[in-house]
Amino acid sequence: MQTVIIVIHLMIVVALIGTVLLQRSEGGGLGVGGGGGFMSSRGTANLLTRTTAVLAAGFFVTSLFLSWLASYDRKPSSIITSPAPVSSPGAPSPTDAGGILDQLKKQDEAPPPAAPQAPRSQ
Repeated sequence: MQTVIIVIHLMIVVALIGTVLLQRSEGGGLGVGGGGGFMSSRGTANLLTRTTAVLAAGFFVTSLFLSWLASYDRKPSSIITSPAPVSSPGAPSPTDAGGILDQLKKQDEAPPPAAPQAPRSQ
């Protein structure tokens, strides 16, 4: 069901983009073309304006429906009745002694590593 709505939504998006690009703007837009055509310029403007409005309404409706469909299976939850606190991977566990500052102090107290030795030829 959701896949069908997404395909329809994408088809509406492509048609909406094409319709907007065909509209005549102050600079002429992509709807450039002289006299001949199946409709007058006023009739074409009305047709494209109405088509844009219908496609925009379809886009709006499918967007709302997809957002409702995505939240349909979501179950409500409360932060007050959380089963157990979940710690982040970087956070120290309760069994660790001290925090990050204590760990840094321990590293500062450790003896420095030995100086690197020059390679010897054999």
